[in-house]
Amino acid sequence: MLASALPHLPTFPAASAIPALMPPPPPTLSRSAAATAAAPRRAPVADYALLLLLATLWAASYSFIRIGVATIPPVTLIAARTLIAGGLLALAMRLRGVALPADRRTWAMFAFQALMNSVAPFTLIAWAEQDVEAGLATILNATVPIFAFLLTWLGSRKAAARREAVNGRKLLGVVIGLSGITLVIGVDALSGIGRQTGGQVAIVAASACYAVAAIFGQRFKGLDPMAPAAGSMLCGAAALVPLSLAVDRPWTLNPSAASLAALAGLAVFSTALAFIIYFRLLRSLGSIGITSQSYLRVPIGVLLGAVFLGESLPPTAYAGLVLVVAGVAAMTLPGRGGDAEDRGTIRCSPAAREK
Repeated sequence: MLASALPHLPTFPAASAIPALMPPPPPTLSRSAAATAAAPRRAPVADYALLLLLATLWAASYSFIRIGVATIPPVTLIAARTLIAGGLLALAMRLRGVALPADRRTWAMFAFQALMNSVAPFTLIAWAEQDVEAGLATILNATVPIFAFLLTWLGSRKAAARREAVNGRKLLGVVIGLSGITLVIGVDALSGIGRQTGGQVAIVAASACYAVAAIFGQRFKGLDPMAPAAGSMLCGAAALVPLSLAVDRPWTLNPSAASLAALAGLAVFSTALAFIIYFRLLRSLGSIGITSQSYLRVPIGVLLGAVFLGESLPPTAYAGLVLVVAGVAAMTLPGRGGDAEDRGTIRCSPAAREK
């Protein structure tokens, strides 16, 4: 292999000729010029515009689901979502000249990722939004980083790993975020578990599923970033489409035009296009920069529900929104040390950020 990689070995020059081949020394920079050269390149305005678009697309998914489940059963809606989005992502990979893995082990991992990242949480959220407002779903589903932190800490086998993962700021973020969940679900839950409360708990459970997927998704580091998204979507479709055919018999349904349009928006824009934008921004903004969409997504999701669906949330929900966003910020923002990845914090996989 070495011979094929280096087909021609150059002849070394005489010692006297070496100085002539040496590159000239770099020019001396002034302190101000050196500081400018060492400063990180600022992201172009287009990247921040795409970041805002990404937050809007993922925030809109909750409103799309709310409209879709009005006349399309949850399982069928999510089966169609995963099938369409998975096909579009696979097509995008093909156009990029990137092939999906062919080995069974990787596809088995895709299948588990699909269970935690699409099959279970997508269906739970769709079922819940038959009764839960899109704005409330947005707030409750923003707690994924908190659950990811808790699962990582509780699952750490080594005490040193636990100490590394925990600090006062992150623990405070957990307390604040869980307090926000309590406010959002509200004291009305104490009077009895109703359908609304059950739906809200289902969304919290979906957030925990996304947290598991975020942790498990770190095993795909050696693959093209779009491969786990496309592969898990296709696996999710393979599981949900037969279930939809058996349970809902979609050929007997009569979905409204609004629900069909919401399904198209959910699959094409809030899933496939959102992933493509995410991977584009991941290269330019990095994982920390792109985390900021989480803080944008919550208020945008609540606003979209209020404007397009006429939702009116109680004051406790808005107080919970502030607490959830503050808790997630405390969990995910880098510390003073400037560590690019803020060790101990799980950066959620793209699909775990979107729902």
